[in-house]
Amino acid sequence: MIKVMLAEDMHMVRGALVALLNLETDIQVVAEVANGNEILPTAQRHLPDVAVIDIDLPGMDGLTAAGEMHARLPACRTLILTSLGRPGTLRRALSAKVGGFILKDAPSRELADAIRGVAVGRRVIDSQLALAAWDTQDCPLTPREVEVLRLASDGTEVVEIAARLFLTAGTVRNYLTTVATKLNARNRVDAIRIAKDSGWL
Repeated sequence: MIKVMLAEDMHMVRGALVALLNLETDIQVVAEVANGNEILPTAQRHLPDVAVIDIDLPGMDGLTAAGEMHARLPACRTLILTSLGRPGTLRRALSAKVGGFILKDAPSRELADAIRGVAVGRRVIDSQLALAAWDTQDCPLTPREVEVLRLASDGTEVVEIAARLFLTAGTVRNYLTTVATKLNARNRVDAIRIAKDSGWL
């Protein structure tokens, strides 16, 4: 029996997924959470074989949580479930060492098969998304530039970003200017849009 933990913040979607997965004779949902911050502690209590994680969760996002799971509970495989079929997002998922990445609109049979594949150590990726990722460019931003832009995208002011990252406000402004230049963006808002559309944030 494959023990599964499901992390999905939309109650109706989560309930439907739990019901569908529990119809499978070899899969059992042993835990479910609605917040990214609950993923690791819940997994440590229930020790699932596979964690199916929505990429967009309140609290810690799904990819960050998957990275933590890989580092602290490596026996549990992770499968990212997303409505965002962006090649850049797939690249981020792969760098977080996820076992699989499939779209929410995939048929339920594909989800069950993906869970089975991930449980035995295979990497399961939506084929169309994999092809698109093959053709796209890598993120031109440094990890620090991505970090600054992510904070800016949350509406964090320059002074607060500087305080959080132990930088000066001038350095943060320089980072944001460099980001806009690298992305050929008109301004900070345009840079955030480009980075999000590319799956880099």
